[in-house]
Amino acid sequence: METVYLETTIFSYLVARPSRDVVVAGHQRTTADWWAKRRHEFICVVSDFLVTEISRGDAAPSGARLRLAAGLPRLQTTPEVLRLAGQFVAAGALPHNAQADALHLALAVAGGVNYLLTWNCAHLANAQLVGRMQEVASRAGWRLPAICTPDELMGD
Repeated sequence: METVYLETTIFSYLVARPSRDVVVAGHQRTTADWWAKRRHEFICVVSDFLVTEISRGDAAPSGARLRLAAGLPRLQTTPEVLRLAGQFVAAGALPHNAQADALHLALAVAGGVNYLLTWNCAHLANAQLVGRMQEVASRAGWRLPAICTPDELMGD
């Protein structure tokens, strides 16, 4: 079975009130559809860092996010992961203001997952940055997972 690292935006979109913005509302619907129809076809993993992120904020939504993540296997933030995250930023694959995104990416890379699922198209699911991310991962001896949105992982 293939593995998917679920980044913070997935849990945020799953529990958020329906947006009035039609694009965001569409992303929310696609995320809910992927969760209902496709997630069981993968081994879904999260990280200790992700759990910390989704626990922030108002009690009701953070509790809902934590319930969705409960029981999923967790990747740990190791010194090796922190070093790799720093390399993504130092090499310019991700901007300095994207430290958290670099950590999610490093966790997914070091965890050897097949896919990193996200709606973060500014820094992660960004076609202009993926080549740079791949270079950094390769230089460090790793393979970059496919970074995609739920739209791209809906299957047939």
